[in-house]
Amino acid sequence: MRAKEAFDRTRALLQKHHEWFKGVLPLIASENVPSPAVREALTCDFGNRYAEGLPGERVYAGCIYIDQVELLAIDLAKRLFKAEHANVQPISGVVANLAMYSALSNPGDLMMCLAIPCGGHISMGKKKFGGTAGAVHGLEIEYLPFDERRMNVDVDAAAKKIRELKPKLVLFGGSVFLFPHPVKELSEVIKEAGAYVTYDAAHVAGLIAGGQFQDPLREGAEVMTCSTHKTLPGPQHGMILCRRELADAINRAVFPGMVSNHHLHAVAAVAVALAEMLEFGREYAAQVVRNAKALGQALHEQGFAVLCPEHGFTASHQVVVDITKYGDGGTLEGKLEKAGIILNRNLLPWDIREGRHYKNPGGIRIGTSEVTRLGMKEGEMGEIAEFLKRVVIDGEALERVAADVAEFRRDYQRVHYAFESATQAYEYVKIQ
Repeated sequence: MRAKEAFDRTRALLQKHHEWFKGVLPLIASENVPSPAVREALTCDFGNRYAEGLPGERVYAGCIYIDQVELLAIDLAKRLFKAEHANVQPISGVVANLAMYSALSNPGDLMMCLAIPCGGHISMGKKKFGGTAGAVHGLEIEYLPFDERRMNVDVDAAAKKIRELKPKLVLFGGSVFLFPHPVKELSEVIKEAGAYVTYDAAHVAGLIAGGQFQDPLREGAEVMTCSTHKTLPGPQHGMILCRRELADAINRAVFPGMVSNHHLHAVAAVAVALAEMLEFGREYAAQVVRNAKALGQALHEQGFAVLCPEHGFTASHQVVVDITKYGDGGTLEGKLEKAGIILNRNLLPWDIREGRHYKNPGGIRIGTSEVTRLGMKEGEMGEIAEFLKRVVIDGEALERVAADVAEFRRDYQRVHYAFESATQAYEYVKIQ
């Protein structure tokens, strides 16, 4: 293929992706659609520049406006999360976690967190699994006891284990995150054991900002990391919020420890997203949670084995379904994609014991962040549940469901809970 042909082919594929996403249901819990204003910031010239170091202390020249935007992003983050310090330079949530590990611990220290089948993220993983904490920073990992029925940390068992093991770090949060974690209940036990209380808010940062989940920094967490593109609907980037006395250690761990150029265009886009959340975040986050609860209830009524029915299914943006009655999560993920329903397979806490693994887990995870951003509310969650039933339970032809999904999506093409724009959610912006 000649260079010009490759160029044209690449642009055509990008445009096809945008057209496709106009007609599907985006239900992946770790994704969202940024506003046109965030997308505009991502195209700016900042993405071609360097600004090593903190604002006002750069190694590079040419940072007059870059510094001002980064300072704005820091101020907005501190206001939104009521934090004493914010660092907006991590280029992802994983990098934010790794910087936190580096600032607060040494290789060989012990960290306690959730096991991956119980919702822990690979950035918390043991060395033998290639996880960031173990394989990159060299932490030893012990798992927090988990109550599978409640899909949450077992407070009493965790307190006992923390007292016995005396870890250096205890990390709350995860990638399956249905209910607030017991930060308040365990923070004093953790501190008495000589450990730092930390919290990975990658999935729930937008809910925290909107006052709809929990408030880790007021409940005892000393450091909170996050990515900025899940319930916080910004660009793919990262952020760390912490107590004032940890600011220098966090800053040094981020630069020069983890980043050189920290993707300055993404910092600008983070500033835009944080401003949007200050203006619209409370209303948006509340609707995300209402939609998740409504979707859980609707799926339950359709016959799906939604986890935690006795606890209202969820208090976040996520719904988790045990899908083993109808197949495995990997196979159903593929079928649903062909029907225009984009979600992901997910391990259930008991899957490993029952011989399943991440390629064919027993669960699917569904998120409501993006469809809420598109203007959907509780009524639409019932229709989404019906689409899922038609594929998974009824075995209806995938092409017919996909056509109905695309028709359903026709009325949901604009980004809500953002400053007004004439550009639609998935409109491809041509440069030439």
